[in-house]
Amino acid sequence: MGSAVMWFRRDLRLADNPALLDAVAAGDGRVLALFVLDSALWDKAGSPRQEQLAASLRSLSDSIGGNLVVRHGDPATVLPALAREIGAASVHIAADYGPYGGRRDSAVAEALDCPLVSTGSPYAVAPGRVLTRQGTSYQVFTPYYGAWRDHGWRQPVAAPTGVEWIGLKSEALPESTAEAGEEVARKRWQEYLGDIAAYDDERDRPDLDSTSRMSIPLKYGEIHPRTMLADLAAKRSAGATAYQRELAWREFCADLLARYPEAAWKPLRPEFERMAYDEPGDGFDAWCNGLTGYPIVDAGMRELAATGFMHNRVRMVVASFLVKDLQVHWKYGARWFMKQLRDGDLASNSLNWQWVAGCGADASPYFRIFNPTTQGLKFDPEAAYVRRWVPELRDLAGKAAHEPWKYDVPGYPARIVDHGAAREESLRRYAAIKGTAPDRDRS
Repeated sequence: MGSAVMWFRRDLRLADNPALLDAVAAGDGRVLALFVLDSALWDKAGSPRQEQLAASLRSLSDSIGGNLVVRHGDPATVLPALAREIGAASVHIAADYGPYGGRRDSAVAEALDCPLVSTGSPYAVAPGRVLTRQGTSYQVFTPYYGAWRDHGWRQPVAAPTGVEWIGLKSEALPESTAEAGEEVARKRWQEYLGDIAAYDDERDRPDLDSTSRMSIPLKYGEIHPRTMLADLAAKRSAGATAYQRELAWREFCADLLARYPEAAWKPLRPEFERMAYDEPGDGFDAWCNGLTGYPIVDAGMRELAATGFMHNRVRMVVASFLVKDLQVHWKYGARWFMKQLRDGDLASNSLNWQWVAGCGADASPYFRIFNPTTQGLKFDPEAAYVRRWVPELRDLAGKAAHEPWKYDVPGYPARIVDHGAAREESLRRYAAIKGTAPDRDRS
C-alpha cells in the first residue's frame, strides 16, 4: 500500500489544509502525521511560545486519535529516516518563506529519497505573488493592499475524510495548560465575527479588550487566513474592511521578509545603519520590567510578562518609547518580544518594529514620536487598562492614573527619562543621518 508523510509546521489544523489533502491523495489515505521539534527554532523560542506550541500540538494529536508523531532533532535527519521506515512515496508540506525555513526545507529535500511536495502556505496570498508592473515587490502598503485584493485567493477547502493515520511511537511533548487548537480557534473567530462591525472604532482601545486575539492561532496555523477572509466577505461594515486590511498587513510583512531576509534584524533603509543608538542598560531593564514611570508603557510590558500578549496599539507605544525615548536599537526590543510573545512571528514582529523605528518599508516617519502620556489619555481615556496592569495606580481615579507624577503614589517609580528632552535628542540623531534640520510632528 502507498503512504505519505504530512510534515506539519505552521498549519496545525485539519480543515483548509491543501498540503494535507495532497498527502492523503498521494498516500492512498495512509498518512503519517509528523511534527519535528527542531532545536534551531525551539531553543530560541521563549517559554510562552513553547507552551502555546505544545498545547496546539496536543490538540492536533487529539483530533487524529493521538496519532501525531513528534520527533526531536534536525529535520534533515528525522524526515528521511521516517519516510524510509514507512516506505513513504512523498513528504508533504506547506511552504515556509522564513529565512531559516527555506534553508531547512532545501536541506530536507536534498536528504530525502522521495519528493518533498510543497502545497499552499500560511498566507492567503503567498509571498512573491503580488508584484508591481516592473516585477518587483511593493515597498508601500497601500498599493500592495490594492494589488493583493485584486490578486485574490482560493476558497477554503474541507478537512480530509477516511484517513488512516499511521501510528508510530511519539516522543513526549512538554506539559502545557494553554488554551489552543483548531476547534478553539474557530470558535473564537466565529464569536468575534458577531462584533466585527465595531473593530474599526475600537481596535485602538486596550481598555475595551475588543480585539480578536487571532494573532495566536494564526501564528500556529490553527486557522488559515483564507478561512477568515471568506467569513469577512459576507460582512458589510467598516470593521470587516479594517480587519481584512490588517490581515493584508500581516502578508505584506511576510512578503517583505521573504524578499529581504536580512530585514529580520537589519533596517531596510540603509541610512539607518548610521543611526546612533545607546547600548541597552538600566533603562532597557526598566522597560522590560514595566518600571519606566510611564503608566501606559508599564501596563503594556506587564501585560506581556503576565500573558504573553500585548494590545497592538500599546505595542506601538512601548516600541516607540524604547527606540525614541531610550535611544535603544529596535532589534533589542524585537528580540525581547520574540522571547515573550505567544504570537511571536518573525516577519510581523521585525517589520512592525521597523515601522515604528522609521527604518522599514512604508515606515512611520521617524519624527512621528509617540508621546506615551497623550497616547494613554487618548486610547485609555479613563485609565482602566493602566489600573488593570499597574496596581500601584489603582487608587488614582480616571485620567489621573496617566500622570502619577502629579500625585503622591507610593511604590511607583519616577519617570526614567523626560519625554520632551528625549524627543529632541531623538530628532537630533535623526537629523545627523539625514543631514537636515529636524522635522516636527507631535503625535
